[in-house]
Amino acid sequence: MLQIETPEQSHHKRSASVSAPHKPGVELRSVGVHYKGVAAIHGIDLIIRDGEFFSLLGPSGCGKTSTLNVIGGFIEPSTGDVLIQDKSVRHLPPYRRPVNTVFQSYALFPHMTVAENVAFGPRMAGQTGPDVQRRVSESLALVSLAGMDDRRPDELSGGQQQRVALARALINRPAVLLLDEPLGALDLKLRKQMQVELSRIQREVGITFVYVTHDQEEAMTMSDRIAVMNHGRVEQVGSPEDVYNRPANLFVADFIGSSNILRGTSLESVAGIAKVQLDAGAIVLATHSHALSTGQRVAVTIRPDDVQLLTVDPHDRHPNRLTGRVTKVSFLGTHRQVVVTTSDNVEVMIRQPPAATGSPPDSDEPVAIGWATERSTCFPVDKA
Repeated sequence: MLQIETPEQSHHKRSASVSAPHKPGVELRSVGVHYKGVAAIHGIDLIIRDGEFFSLLGPSGCGKTSTLNVIGGFIEPSTGDVLIQDKSVRHLPPYRRPVNTVFQSYALFPHMTVAENVAFGPRMAGQTGPDVQRRVSESLALVSLAGMDDRRPDELSGGQQQRVALARALINRPAVLLLDEPLGALDLKLRKQMQVELSRIQREVGITFVYVTHDQEEAMTMSDRIAVMNHGRVEQVGSPEDVYNRPANLFVADFIGSSNILRGTSLESVAGIAKVQLDAGAIVLATHSHALSTGQRVAVTIRPDDVQLLTVDPHDRHPNRLTGRVTKVSFLGTHRQVVVTTSDNVEVMIRQPPAATGSPPDSDEPVAIGWATERSTCFPVDKA
């Protein structure tokens, strides 16, 4: 039976299970991949720690699956080197690398039973006898499929088939397990359950998991660290908290979670605080960590959780105050989402916990919105 825990509980356990210092499990050194002269991966340098749950996250076409295939040996890099546990594997075929892969399609043999599917790897390696049967039983117990040895894949649910594929991949205890969007075919509820199960299994076996996904919540829930990719480059590597709260650039701020993005021009910068004139005319303040020059094009990002809905006060002279009207209110279960269109015709999204905010605002109601300077970040647009 599945023991469901919250994403916060799951990640707390994940963070506690990997402690410094770390030795590399997988290392990519200046890895580039070119297809007919077009670069799919641009000289990536990446260290994945031994025993961690590491996710490659990004939009379709960003190079995350190509990166996974380079590690697995399905693609030979055009430049650079690949090391697994400090040994170069660049020229080794997949079957000679200490890795295994779980695909979205599962790739189970339909004519074999569950036990026969799981035992396929050891059998191909010439192993037979009671030891293989014992390992099959242990692997099925690990993925909560004990007692299903004699069933065939078409007698299983999608989630159960995914677990068989996972047991088959883990039975030989590879040094690295590669997972290419393995939950993509499951419905939302089962996918969330399997996120927790995958985290539990990885903690129990202690194997390095390298996980490809375009789903940011999936990556945030399970991962020790995340590499955010875009156009064949790694934009940022960090813990879920790092990439959410301290994005390296505008792309990461926009891709991870939801952000209000207000574009404008830098007026001045003092002690890490930028004064920005928005394109709509208002002047706001925001933190920044990049070098800014006067007149430079910038974008100010504010998380919807950090925007406050206020009553209109013509005497309010606090920074970062805009006026407008409520244009949409949506109840989404865990929170209420309010969209305000400012007097300068800029849409700003606000996320409120429904139990703490009283009655929702009326549509077309005049309101003010505000946010703390330290909860907003300014990025140069040319670094996005």
